[in-house]
Amino acid sequence: MINRNYSKLEKNYLFTEVARRCDEFVAANPGKRVIKLGVGDVTRPLAPVTADAIINAMEELKHAETFRGYGPEVGYAFSREAVSRYYASRGIAVDADEVTVGDGIGEDIANIVDLFDIHETKMLVQNPVYPLYKATSIISGFEIEYLKCSKENNFTPAPPSDSTADGKGLVVFLCSPNNPTGAAFTRDQLREWVEFANRTNAVILYDNAYERYITDNRCPHSIYEIEGARSCAIEFNSLSKTAGFTCVRMGYNVIPKELERDGMQLLTIWKQRQTTKYNGAPYMTQRGLEVALSEEGLRESDKNIDYYRRNVKLITDILDSKGIYYTGGVNSPYIWFECPNGMKSWEFFDHLLNRFNVVGTPGVGFGTEGEGYFRLTSFGSYEDTAEAAERLKEL
Repeated sequence: MINRNYSKLEKNYLFTEVARRCDEFVAANPGKRVIKLGVGDVTRPLAPVTADAIINAMEELKHAETFRGYGPEVGYAFSREAVSRYYASRGIAVDADEVTVGDGIGEDIANIVDLFDIHETKMLVQNPVYPLYKATSIISGFEIEYLKCSKENNFTPAPPSDSTADGKGLVVFLCSPNNPTGAAFTRDQLREWVEFANRTNAVILYDNAYERYITDNRCPHSIYEIEGARSCAIEFNSLSKTAGFTCVRMGYNVIPKELERDGMQLLTIWKQRQTTKYNGAPYMTQRGLEVALSEEGLRESDKNIDYYRRNVKLITDILDSKGIYYTGGVNSPYIWFECPNGMKSWEFFDHLLNRFNVVGTPGVGFGTEGEGYFRLTSFGSYEDTAEAAERLKEL
């Protein structure tokens, strides 16, 4: 017998449908220049100092005296220590032993659910949401309860009542700044979630992939800035959207030693899981992580983030001038806005493609609460984004 939970997944994956409609339009309209601001994939190259570190590490493997075999499944000491130093630069104490390094944030978030009993755990998932959290919960067979994110709560939901557990343990997926909405929790809002988790013995899985885009001082760069978070939260981070590692693949997570449930330390059982089912991230990319999180590496990567911020402003200026409600932009590479004139998400997608030749992502593809909203990204070139902004002036 197979895992029949796969049959519960959406049959038509969001970005597959976006690509299909775009391809049909291009085939029917040769010569039309389509600008794609839909998929959240970076376009700026790796920082030179980071790329050189990866190249130099590969060079080591050409020589017997510097060749390496299998590495530690949880990451080399030098890469875990680099993460620890990065947290220390923000005044947050994270021991290198609390860090594990992997191929990317998506894999770690999908695999961390192995730690929880599917029969006695309920997943709390934001709606709208990045599809990974929902899909991995469905595949594993967990019960899911959705947290409504809307214009009324500015897409940053407050914790539900403590009775939500209903006799089960709770695991909460939070992403801030959020994908797709770009909304970011303030310290006060995140403190409510930490207090909720500690009261109910819930575990927060905190996706922190976009923290370097934060410019609002009210929003924390890590959940561990909140008192009490070390006893209830696992934090995940990635170099994809900050240092351009979407192709290279590199991520890490932090599980504090204080985080225990049911008499077991989650850090211990996560390491048991990784050493059983995973062989570790490549040596070369871990050398890239080490340098990417250094002062020089961060300084160079932040130039790319500033580039994307310029793109964001081109779009948000148009939305501001037209009085269109949106979240994101300020702390995020994503702009999530209300479709004009009450249009539905896919209706607006077709309108934007056919009239303005611009591709974005329909909000409803991220969940039912995304209906009537739309996501654009800032990851295109400045020239393409500027041209798209000019076209959007006619909205």
